[in-house]
Amino acid sequence: MRDYPQSVLDEIARTRAVLVTLHAELPRWDLVVWTAGNVSQRVVVGAAPSADDLLVIKPSGVTYDELTPESMVVCDLDGTLVDGTRSPSSDTAAHAYVYRHMPHIGGVVHTHSTYATAWAARGEPVPCVLTMMADEFGGDVPIGPFALIGDDSIGRGIVETLQGSRSPAVLMRNHGPFTIGKDAQAAVKAAVMVEEVARTVHIARQLGDTVPIAQSDIDSLYARYQNVYGQDTDR
Repeated sequence: MRDYPQSVLDEIARTRAVLVTLHAELPRWDLVVWTAGNVSQRVVVGAAPSADDLLVIKPSGVTYDELTPESMVVCDLDGTLVDGTRSPSSDTAAHAYVYRHMPHIGGVVHTHSTYATAWAARGEPVPCVLTMMADEFGGDVPIGPFALIGDDSIGRGIVETLQGSRSPAVLMRNHGPFTIGKDAQAAVKAAVMVEEVARTVHIARQLGDTVPIAQSDIDSLYARYQNVYGQDTDR
């Protein structure tokens, strides 16, 4: 790490602290059990996002109440450990692939939240039948392909599914949800919201057929929420 400027080292330290707080949000919203799930954030090394950037991510197999800033690990965008005393998450290669191929993305989250994962087990997109979904996802929550853990296959599936999509969430078939955002906080929010809509639409379908929203209304709702709703600093 001595080869990096102090500004990058300072950003790594800040990101490590931020990720401890954001990881605590996953069990708080019942999105994970035991040590499953992870949050990462890009650390930009140069003047703009590039393949030279780093990522900070949760170490593998560590419980959420054990996490400290010092326990977070730093990897390059090939998924190679750069700094830390523990092995990176088993999903690191997927996160790294997303950052390499989607330079506008600054945060990635993976959970096994119950209802979203149930849709993934069915291999079925969550249909956009709620205004909340139009707001947050701009349409259906899509299904990604089946991919084995351990290399960048999951990352390829995430990128292939979400490039050109308005959704910040993908349900990887037979696996679970991955979410992306401008930073890790935005990706955590998407993880919370995808579980909420997956649960609500599941319950609605137990009562009967759901009512679709017209595409023109989805477009209008998405544009309003993304560009008008909330405060300028935190929409």
